[in-house]
Amino acid sequence: MSAVPVPVRRAVGHELRVLASLLRWPARRVHGVRGPHDRAFGHARDQAAIMYALTFVCVVEAYGMSVLLRNWPALHLATLVLDVYGAVLLLGIHAASVTRPHVLSPDALRVRQGAHRDLRIPLAVVARVRAERRFTHEPADGVLDLPVASTTSLTLELTEPVIAVGFLGGRREVTTVRLHADEPALLLAALRERLPRPHTGAN
Repeated sequence: MSAVPVPVRRAVGHELRVLASLLRWPARRVHGVRGPHDRAFGHARDQAAIMYALTFVCVVEAYGMSVLLRNWPALHLATLVLDVYGAVLLLGIHAASVTRPHVLSPDALRVRQGAHRDLRIPLAVVARVRAERRFTHEPADGVLDLPVASTTSLTLELTEPVIAVGFLGGRREVTTVRLHADEPALLLAALRERLPRPHTGAN
């Protein structure tokens, strides 16, 4: 595997995680919750409608193309396979968001964004956490934005940087993390319960 470029390995790994999530989803198996004190916080609810709509569009397109290309069997088959696989991947991306929630453990918050972002933040480096709903996110040094449906609802400020790994393997230091949760107030309260008193911050 060392001969395979890192971006290729990561892209293939992402696709495998997406497909595996389709198996976890109907079984309601949540990834990353291990200990009895781990708590999961979902972040997929606000994107569900658009993901289902996009999947429906893919299915309609697949049917339309199958009718248009019915007299060209080879092209018809190739297009059908691609369209169906695209629909499966869209469902898998949503399934990954459902089955890979944020996970709060006694010493860290594991922040996820579907199958392609997974960042462990030690609670010891969290300086402040606050509710902050944002709908626009301009790129900035040291800031990691993990929006769902273009929205983030919580902001964490860190006392020291953590390494965030990008989709294709790029690494950068971040000291501010903005994320979304289905129930941001619950996650905020749970975080403040587990953070040391001097680090709780304000709204």
